[in-house]
Amino acid sequence: MTDYPPLTLHVPEPAVRPGGHPDFSNVPIPEAGSVDRPEVDADPASMRKLAYSIIRVLNRDGEAVGPWAGSLSDDELLQGLRDMMTLRAFDARMQMAQRQGKTSFYMQHMGEEGVSCAFQKALLPGDMNFPTYRQAGLLIASGYPLVDMMCQIYSNERDPLKGRQLPVLYSAKENGFFSISGNLATQYIQAVGWAMASAIKNDTKIAAAWIGDGSTAESDFHAALVFASTYKAPVVLNIVNNQWAISTFQGIARGGSGTFAARGLGFGLPALRVDGNDFLAVHAVAKWAAERARRNLGATMIEYVTYRVGAHSSSDDPSAYRPKTESDAWPLGDPIIRLKNHLIVRGVWSEERHKQSEAEVLDTVITAQKEAERHGTLHAGGRPSARDMFEGVYAEMPPHLRRQRQQAGV
Repeated sequence: MTDYPPLTLHVPEPAVRPGGHPDFSNVPIPEAGSVDRPEVDADPASMRKLAYSIIRVLNRDGEAVGPWAGSLSDDELLQGLRDMMTLRAFDARMQMAQRQGKTSFYMQHMGEEGVSCAFQKALLPGDMNFPTYRQAGLLIASGYPLVDMMCQIYSNERDPLKGRQLPVLYSAKENGFFSISGNLATQYIQAVGWAMASAIKNDTKIAAAWIGDGSTAESDFHAALVFASTYKAPVVLNIVNNQWAISTFQGIARGGSGTFAARGLGFGLPALRVDGNDFLAVHAVAKWAAERARRNLGATMIEYVTYRVGAHSSSDDPSAYRPKTESDAWPLGDPIIRLKNHLIVRGVWSEERHKQSEAEVLDTVITAQKEAERHGTLHAGGRPSARDMFEGVYAEMPPHLRRQRQQAGV
């Protein structure tokens, strides 16, 4: 017998369950423009507080304020708005296509468009993203053809990946978009390795790693931080905190660290949190971190505080684990509406022009969809040739594969 009580485990619980009333009053949100902007070459130890705050540029009146404002011109912001609108329209059409049986699977980005679309504008040609499945905005913002994205989703005869990948696991080397892996978190350590290789070759290209809040519990995430901090790899380490993994709230993966950005502090990395629904803030922070990498100042960790409005995927029902009204209560708003309002305040946009642009974007997306479906969908039309499975794997095809191809008659 001992005087100690029985041992127990602490299992974190979300603040509210389905049927409850969402309340984000416990999420501290600083005023726009109130968070300092360190010099690019500042010592990481001098900016530890940035791992616990939230960098914001757009205030409630739609104005850009504070030291992080001013990184984009009006023309660049207008293009960013169109990129986000395109991604949202693309999502809606592809989600509908999945429901119609034209593809097996789809994952939407609703509410998170500002993160990837703004970040891409901070990169240069030749830089490489190692994304997850919810960063299609990187492709759209880099000018990748919508038809090619859709053909990959449909796995049709024009699919650039020849049906080898799941519908949303894109790959586009020429657009700095490394092949997405269905095994979560593997891309984090791969991004650090790619960045180290770039430095070893005395190149000038940097890498960007992407991960969701839930996947930070994977071992690859922590291994990547060891190598990134030890070797000062030229990489930006992005964490998209959209509050929910597939059915698990962020507290399970975050543990007792307080914020995901704080994970970087133990490795001596500069770590920042940014309002992921503020296009201007995301770009400013991304540009700052990319500049550190290009100057051989090492890796930077960025946590984007955002919200997954839709389901985790087309096979998920979020009403089973969170209140249906939770997205309405999210205090950081909609990235598209916030940027639209900012451009209206600046006098370079209007509600009428926005409605017209929505119609133009939708027409562009529908036109691309018709062209993609002309080459086939999941259950109709052209498909990649069976011969394709033997091509593009080995520089010289091994004898056993040649025999298998002959036996298959392709």
